[in-house]
Amino acid sequence: MQRWNGWGDEQFNLELPTQGQSFLSQRVGSGKPLTDASLESVCAKVPESRLPADATVDKLIDTSPEVRVRHARGQSLPDWLAMRSGDFGVFPDGVACPENSRDVQKLLQYAQASNIELIPYGGGTSVAGHINPLASDKPVLTVDMGGMNRLTDLDRESQIATFGAGTPGPLVESQLRAHGYTLGHFPQSFELSTIGGWVASRSSGQQSLRYGRIEQLFAGGRVETLKGTLDLPTIPASSAGPDIREMILGSEGRIGLITEVKVRVSRLPAQESFHVVFFPDWDRARTACRKLVQNRTQLSMLRLSNTIETETQLALAGHPHLIGMLEKVLSLRGSAEGKCMMTFGLTGTSRQCDSAKHEAKRICAEYKGVYTGTRLGKKWAEKRFTMPYLREALWQMGYAVDTLETATDWDNVDNLLALMEGSLRGGLQAREESKNERTHVFTHLSHFYGQGCSIYTTYVFRVADSYEETLARWKHLKNTTSELIVRNRGTISHQHGVGKDHAPFLPVEKGELGMLAIRSLCQTFDPEGILNPKTLVE
Repeated sequence: MQRWNGWGDEQFNLELPTQGQSFLSQRVGSGKPLTDASLESVCAKVPESRLPADATVDKLIDTSPEVRVRHARGQSLPDWLAMRSGDFGVFPDGVACPENSRDVQKLLQYAQASNIELIPYGGGTSVAGHINPLASDKPVLTVDMGGMNRLTDLDRESQIATFGAGTPGPLVESQLRAHGYTLGHFPQSFELSTIGGWVASRSSGQQSLRYGRIEQLFAGGRVETLKGTLDLPTIPASSAGPDIREMILGSEGRIGLITEVKVRVSRLPAQESFHVVFFPDWDRARTACRKLVQNRTQLSMLRLSNTIETETQLALAGHPHLIGMLEKVLSLRGSAEGKCMMTFGLTGTSRQCDSAKHEAKRICAEYKGVYTGTRLGKKWAEKRFTMPYLREALWQMGYAVDTLETATDWDNVDNLLALMEGSLRGGLQAREESKNERTHVFTHLSHFYGQGCSIYTTYVFRVADSYEETLARWKHLKNTTSELIVRNRGTISHQHGVGKDHAPFLPVEKGELGMLAIRSLCQTFDPEGILNPKTLVE
């Protein structure tokens, strides 16, 4: 069963190796964990449901306390603190579980007639407050799309697959692979996140270099709105005015509920492998990545860790013998100090992979990269969807961890990265209440384009003596650094979406007229403002 107060399967735990514990203690100090609330104590706080009875939808709605608790929060650090402390504040009044578009239509009619706020729920993996109910005079109904989780059609000739919007990543891939196909969309939240959520939040997968982001994969589908059904046909390309698909991508439940998603799929590749290269310094590593992408080298994925992330990953890897051998090799090659680790993927036919590998090794060698083969790449592939479980291990040791991500043009990457890391690294010391606290900060680049790339920064700090002060520390780090990002040519989000947490920072990116256009679009489909209110736009 899924954890009610954290990430993933409650039977699975990812232990932090001893050297990893020592590493963190040296950098931020020893942690002291806070006390967790029990599920029973939280359920006792859930108030009576305010939802009015209605025979047309009653069988779809569950108002039991535990179900409402399990659908009240996502996976952001504030969500984590709410779940662990038991101080949720607000719960949905009920959770609906539709099985088809007709059920969703009934729920929309019910909400409109009874003035009920609706929040769509996919896998519950939001890290930006998308699915959190807010205090409201209106009842709140969360709509769990998990019952719509099947591959309903596969057009082999056009390579278009149709899924229910609540299909989680593993089911998307297993149902496609049974027919010899793949979507190739692998966000880190893959285990739990859903195909409808990917569309609603403009998701990006780890192998976007080959398969594209979700906007390249999303071919059409069906959206149920308060004004009727919006059918999006699967047309390869069109010059017939604005693309309605683009209105749905990133709409975050403000326009309607996505019930059906049609995606462009690919035949399963003949082979796939992941390789690791170490560079002696950041400048050469970053330049090599830019050259690889701008030369259109046919890689399926590319990731570059800066020096601190490289050091952190190796410390947390838990393979001391392997890492020791690696350090010796790198030292002999002059890449031990200041080293930066690049991971790249090769996917396709044998000929395609051989050609891309040759080109990648040639460019890396130009910048003094040391190619180390596939052993570390295999380790990355094995663990790439389990890393979110580390938060549980860190929490039990008294550490809080969160991330900030953005994207910017190549000429601004180093500047913005330095500003972000500097803001996070010194942020707690700028507050009187936490002036003696340190933050461990590290970054990687993971999605690459000809004009720029994404920047993904992780920060770890000790929890305070109270949940309130821990949340205050997070708010300070999050808000000051988010403001810095949007004021320095970065997007407020490259892959996590806007939600409620990022909504205050969106106007800097979109501008006054752009925000007016977004609000007008939402009001066209939802004039009463009952669909996921305060998400995307305040």
